[in-house]
Amino acid sequence: MKYIAMIYGNQEKWNAFPAEEWPAAIAKVEAFNTKYRATGELLGAYGLADAAAAQLVRRTDGAAVVTDGPYLETKEYLASFYLLDCENLERAQEIAADFPFADVDPVELWPILHESPSNAADA
Repeated sequence: MKYIAMIYGNQEKWNAFPAEEWPAAIAKVEAFNTKYRATGELLGAYGLADAAAAQLVRRTDGAAVVTDGPYLETKEYLASFYLLDCENLERAQEIAADFPFADVDPVELWPILHESPSNAADA
């Protein structure tokens, strides 16, 4: 079963994090990534740009209309996400709880219900 584990944050939080602690924090996250890539349970880990870089794209009269995002007005925004492939929900929960900063901020875990096949032959 696949799951998406989402990490939320905001620019205020990142700015408050002491600059000298960033290398250690990044090393912890990379160790987490390496550990679960090795088990085959981490399919991908993705950090997102600041919310100021988000855009909304709509189609109007057949043309793309782009405005500044994000869509929701919220203090916290999606900062990164992890794609997991686990035997069961309990295992996905264990991995989410092992995220280096899960003791400070929660990790939002969602089951992925379906996936588009990679090509027509898979359908």
